[in-house]
Amino acid sequence: MNNPNIIDIEASGFGGESYPIEVGLILGTGEKFCSLIFPADDWQYWNEEAEKVHHISRKMLENHGKPVSEVACLLNEKLAGMTLYSDGWVVDKPWLTRLFYASGVEMQFTVSSLEMILSDEQMKIWHKTKDKIIIQSNIQRHRASNDAWVIQETYRQTHQLSKGS
Repeated sequence: MNNPNIIDIEASGFGGESYPIEVGLILGTGEKFCSLIFPADDWQYWNEEAEKVHHISRKMLENHGKPVSEVACLLNEKLAGMTLYSDGWVVDKPWLTRLFYASGVEMQFTVSSLEMILSDEQMKIWHKTKDKIIIQSNIQRHRASNDAWVIQETYRQTHQLSKGS
């Protein structure tokens, strides 16, 4: 696999009541997509600590977010039949499921854990490589498309390093 398709989700909080507020992705081709999500009517939970991490306010979502059905349809248009990988699959997958359920749209792509495509050698150097990329790139963390790029770049570099390239 060259560059995997990566997806990242930011959410209203850290627990089971939280919901997706931003989705970002980068495809193997380098194409990026990012969207804020206008909360569905029954999505009320908000955690101020999470807001401090991702710097996205509820007001920002209300002013600039796209409706859940629009985001779900846009994702399906871009990703139909693809597999995307997440480094936070255990939370990202349920947040995507919540998005698609609220939209009434069936998800037409799959999301898998990044660990499914990492070699043991990549896993050994993952965190050190990722930290180096974050420092060198100087991009804002905890925004979905930026985080997706960091994950993809970390995959690329760890793959090269583990192959001795």
